[in-house]
Amino acid sequence: MKNILVRSDVYVCGIYSIFILSLIYGVNEQSLSLNNLISEKFNSVLFKMSLCIFSIFIIIILMKNFPTVIPIFPLSGVIYFPKTNLPLNIFEQRYLDLVNDSYNNNKLMGMVQSQRDRNEIYKVGCLGKISDFKKSDDGRILINLTGITRFKILEEIKNNKLYREFKVDYKKFELDLVNTQVSQGSETLMQKAKIFFEKNGLILNWVEFEKLEKSQKINTLSMISPITNEEKQKLLESITLEDKVKTLESIMSFYLHEPNSISRTIQ
Repeated sequence: MKNILVRSDVYVCGIYSIFILSLIYGVNEQSLSLNNLISEKFNSVLFKMSLCIFSIFIIIILMKNFPTVIPIFPLSGVIYFPKTNLPLNIFEQRYLDLVNDSYNNNKLMGMVQSQRDRNEIYKVGCLGKISDFKKSDDGRILINLTGITRFKILEEIKNNKLYREFKVDYKKFELDLVNTQVSQGSETLMQKAKIFFEKNGLILNWVEFEKLEKSQKINTLSMISPITNEEKQKLLESITLEDKVKTLESIMSFYLHEPNSISRTIQ
């Protein structure tokens, strides 16, 4: 029974690892058979490790393959998280250059929030892969970014390009590469979210929303909630899902109980 449990954990971790690898290397289901991969490795020493050790092993491999210098697209009021999607409409020349260069290279780019001083940006953002790319007749580029892992900005790298590049570090957010779930229920947050959205006059398809896994629900609410940029950044910098749940619930509770505060949340 013990061996079965260990292998079950490894199988789940393996699935998530393949998801990340497919984003980085563009591996598809046809070219990479999960069943073949798992069956070939099940009896090896590696796949008999505990989930914790195996996760650390995978994290080390993946982080070594992330670029340490990435192009950054700063955008006020926009955050996104690993395993979420962010559609973008690109029309400024500097960001057209950024997207074209990224798409022709490794398809990886970073998103961060810009601060009130437009030249300043927050220090934590999210690395994403361009998973969809379309050029319009009027010169715009429509893309979809799929989040992989958050990063911390270390320093700006000088270049001769129209867009900015930064040296980044991913170590603080290594949990982004593990398929973690909230250990405690988040029902209270979901109840408050429905009231919060209704009071802000926002419509969300809750039936479809409920089909998402728990972590995706929390990340989606963090992305689309009508709160301040500073509050969004606080959510982005929350290390664990539990931290994020507590922070978002606290923010919503404040607005729901503070007189005349709802109108001030709209950006």
